[in-house]
Amino acid sequence: MNKLTSAVKVLVVDDQALIVEELCEFLESNGYRCVPCGSGKEAVERFAEDPAIGLVLCDLHMPDLDGIQLVQELQRQAGKARVFEAIMLTGRADKQDVIKALRAGIADYYQKPVNLDELLEGLQRQETVLQERQKTLQLGHLNQKLQDLSSSIDDLYQDLDKVRRGPAPVSEQASGDADALEIPAIFNQLSPRQLDVARLVGKGQTNYQIACELGITENTVKLYVSQVLRLTHMHNRTQLALALSPSAAALRQRVTAH
Repeated sequence: MNKLTSAVKVLVVDDQALIVEELCEFLESNGYRCVPCGSGKEAVERFAEDPAIGLVLCDLHMPDLDGIQLVQELQRQAGKARVFEAIMLTGRADKQDVIKALRAGIADYYQKPVNLDELLEGLQRQETVLQERQKTLQLGHLNQKLQDLSSSIDDLYQDLDKVRRGPAPVSEQASGDADALEIPAIFNQLSPRQLDVARLVGKGQTNYQIACELGITENTVKLYVSQVLRLTHMHNRTQLALALSPSAAALRQRVTAH
């Protein structure tokens, strides 16, 4: 009998309070922290509130949301950012219900009255599966961060290389000064590369065109556009393009002249 407390919480859902109480008492005596619920709707709320819930033990037949509908709602809520494993309990082991449950992503099922020792073994198996899925999810997030970091480092080396080659021709510097005069003050906080991307968005270029012109990947362009929108408090690239369009610049110059 496992006396160590598991890091994973078990959401126990049944419309019969005595069954919930019995299951929670048994599982907690075997090292699991339980979140008891008397309905599917309550279970949805508790799942959203507690990210430590990774195992779901639910009755199939409930008045508001049945077990299959509950698991499907939890899957929708979890999206790609969270994983969990579900086990179904049923007093009527109808073949079609079982097939439907397995197709919906429920990992296993047990018929009532439940053999508690068998249920515990099944729950422990699903906890192992859950741990592997969580590792895969975390590795995916880390891999994406590494890709973004790699793209940013590539951009940095390209910028350093440009600096090492020496100052730009006078004509280019003058052109750059002219462009800087046309940029609203809110863009002053941007880095040189963020400003380059913003200017090209203002010219109506696509992410692909910007990537080709700056020698970076489309994913890196998307990252820069997202950073620019956040820093300038703009809602989308259309608003960004309008703020940097030639007509907007001309209007600012006229206003300044007056």
